[in-house]
Amino acid sequence: MDHAPETVDDVETRTVDSLTELRAIVGHPNERVANKVAEHLSEMHREWIAHSPFVLLATTDAQGNVDVSPKGDPPGFVHVLDDTTIAIPERPGNKRVDGYSNVLDNPHVGALFVVPGRGDTLRVNGVARIVSDAPYFDDMVVSGHRPILALEVNVRETFFHCAKAFMRSALWKPETWEPGALPSTAQIAHAVMPGPSLEEYQEHYRDENYRRKLY
Repeated sequence: MDHAPETVDDVETRTVDSLTELRAIVGHPNERVANKVAEHLSEMHREWIAHSPFVLLATTDAQGNVDVSPKGDPPGFVHVLDDTTIAIPERPGNKRVDGYSNVLDNPHVGALFVVPGRGDTLRVNGVARIVSDAPYFDDMVVSGHRPILALEVNVRETFFHCAKAFMRSALWKPETWEPGALPSTAQIAHAVMPGPSLEEYQEHYRDENYRRKLY
């Protein structure tokens, strides 16, 4: 007797609960990939950081809750202090300080350095501390403003990540972009943060107004 096609609801969910199971599915990296992690910054790492205007910073609180925060400024805004230390400046924002609060609980952080147009990225993992002032803050001035804080990261691991995710997503191909498919920033804010009128949000996020608050 013929059976009806299996539906999604009929499929049993299977979890992976051990490294042995995980390796059985994914396999093992080749020796070159497995050994590409460095414990300090090479000249190539430094050059990449010098050309990166955008970093994603991951932090975790004492309970294991994760936060990822975008950081951006002109290329090279993250300063390399020495072969094992970088400093990420903080600019005026929403004052939630989720990431900084996490660092006070758990100093282990991860950073992903992105260069526009490039599919490969640089991953830097380490232990961080929050700095309220230091002599190198003078080198982080943008538009006449020193950073209000900096996150110093003692580098424990660094390595380049391959471009496949960017290739699959076609992220850097403008012909695939559809920003207008989503509501505007003002419309989103009005929907998730009720209070001000839509017109007030539109005025707040108007480009020339918003740019005045960057530094």
